[in-house]
Amino acid sequence: MPAGGLPVSAPLGMEFEAKITPIVVTSCVMAATGGLMFGYDIGVSGGVSSMEDFLREFFPKVLRNKHDNEGSNYCKFNDQGLQLFTSSLYLAGLTSTFFASYTTRQLGRRVTMLIAGAFFIIGVIFNGAAHNLGMLIIGRILLGCGVGFANQAVPLFLSEIAPPRIRGGLNALFLLNITVGILFANLVNFGTSKIHPWGWRLSLSLAGLPALLLTASALFMVDTPNSLIERGQPELGKAVLKKIRGTHNVDPEFNEIVEASRVARNVKHPFRSLLQRRNRPLLAITVLLQMFQQMTGINAIMFYAPVLFTTLGNLQLRLLLRLAFLSMLCHLKYSIFLFSAVSVVVMSLFVLLFLPETKNVPIEEMADKVWKRHWFWKRFMNDEGNSHSEANNIYSAAI
Repeated sequence: MPAGGLPVSAPLGMEFEAKITPIVVTSCVMAATGGLMFGYDIGVSGGVSSMEDFLREFFPKVLRNKHDNEGSNYCKFNDQGLQLFTSSLYLAGLTSTFFASYTTRQLGRRVTMLIAGAFFIIGVIFNGAAHNLGMLIIGRILLGCGVGFANQAVPLFLSEIAPPRIRGGLNALFLLNITVGILFANLVNFGTSKIHPWGWRLSLSLAGLPALLLTASALFMVDTPNSLIERGQPELGKAVLKKIRGTHNVDPEFNEIVEASRVARNVKHPFRSLLQRRNRPLLAITVLLQMFQQMTGINAIMFYAPVLFTTLGNLQLRLLLRLAFLSMLCHLKYSIFLFSAVSVVVMSLFVLLFLPETKNVPIEEMADKVWKRHWFWKRFMNDEGNSHSEANNIYSAAI
């Protein structure tokens, strides 16, 4: 008999029997705390870098500039050293993503989340206890490694464990937690800014809470069936699939995952494969959505592109934006908001015209059921190779 849960179906793809089981909901909620970790760091760094106690200890030149430019709010923090401090996290995250790609494939999504939590906790200790700029930068680098590993593992975990019908909703938990983390960080900064002279230490130290949540949660999670099958444990993968889907009738989905894993293992050069004609839709969407995301703050990219390319593009563009933002703010002034508004309009038109709906479609069938039916991207698709084209399986190969 099927286990308890709410029945869901996948009418646009193969009919996989699945239920919204408690283990799926619990695992996804726990994994999504990785977004809370990332969001808190995004929010807290901006607030802390404007606190006078923090600037006095690490960036006295910025503090003097802040007082000298009291008439211009746009240029108070225009300093390359400060921009380098805030962007160092993204540089470390960009580098660590390549290592995270390896651990995600070889050790699993769960272990990668544990590594992310460990990096982040150690980074928080360095930042909270920092007495010189070196400790502060080391802490930021370790935080960046945690972000790189978490951004690689968490969205992939959520996509693989969720039933197709609610995959988008469960993935949105990660995005929601990023936003909640930013809000929480701003509230914390508002309170700690009144605590002198160590309020900034409290702000930075509290980043350890979501990291502890992610690490503790990962200890009790199951790894995804995709990961277990990919690592040569098909029987365990099938058992986990039955458990998370709430049914014993998992053969169709199990066979799809096995086939996708087999083809993915044969893709020796995922970057080169992505450049092939049939995979250009994925590449174009990845690049354009990453650009729009950084200019507008609207996150949609993870629903369309392979996790490795998503994380790389995300951190790379965040790095460039953090290196340039304070200077852009000083030179563009209020026009920077107009720049963002135009970006939102352009992105909305792009989404309307070029992004197909992926709801209810299993990941393993995305190319055949989505890209080949889209009015524009279908011209790049063809029927070469077996029924599971590389466009279906480049997702797995790229992680």
